[in-house]
Amino acid sequence: MTYTLVLLRHGESVWNKENLFTGWHDPDLTVLGREQARQAGRDLAAAGVTPEVLHTSLLTRAIRTAQMALDEMGLLWLPVRRSWRLNERHYGALESLDKKATSDKYGLDQVKIWRRSYDVPPPPLELDDERHPRFDARYAGLPPDLLPASECLKDVVSRMLPYWYDDLVPDLAAGRTVLVAAHGNSLRALVMHLDGISEQDIPGLNLPTGVPIRYELGEDFMPLEHKSADELPDRYLGDVEAAKAAAEAVARQAG
Repeated sequence: MTYTLVLLRHGESVWNKENLFTGWHDPDLTVLGREQARQAGRDLAAAGVTPEVLHTSLLTRAIRTAQMALDEMGLLWLPVRRSWRLNERHYGALESLDKKATSDKYGLDQVKIWRRSYDVPPPPLELDDERHPRFDARYAGLPPDLLPASECLKDVVSRMLPYWYDDLVPDLAAGRTVLVAAHGNSLRALVMHLDGISEQDIPGLNLPTGVPIRYELGEDFMPLEHKSADELPDRYLGDVEAAKAAAEAVARQAG
């Protein structure tokens, strides 16, 4: 038996457009981001992929993307599961800062380490900083020691994997086609796990916004065919060349 998993990075957000570090902040989609979300729904339909359950983060841009994609398919009624474990990585003290201005201040090499290294997080937020997630009502039920003040990709992998095993795999095992609408780094963490991409290679992986990525999994819930970071576009649905260009645009963002 095989299982179908679809990953969908949210469409362009307001802060993506403004080139700001976003993390756990909660901007909505731009006009372009909304069209990307709708196109994702059309691409899923054209590929004959019909989600049966939706998993999202707790952030508006991922939720909105999923809603608009599913609305395009007439599937707004699907069961939904949400978790902070699918949130974008927390950028710590960089959250809300302009990427280019931050690079000018600290140097492009330092910002690249904070933004792209596997195990070096940005400077953390102070506990009394209003950007700290402890001031956000949606995380009020979480133990304080789970709330990040900053994260690197390694941290995101650590908090995402329990959700993979405890929540995503059971839905797949029940025979459901699973759609995960989340973020660049939470989805990179999942791709890293599924395709066995190394710590050295994962910094070079860029996921395009609003492009469905389909996985066919075997009985071990691992891909029938593993892909390298360079081969990931083979899993894209829709206009693959446009998706590659969108991923390259992500890579070119300042910082």
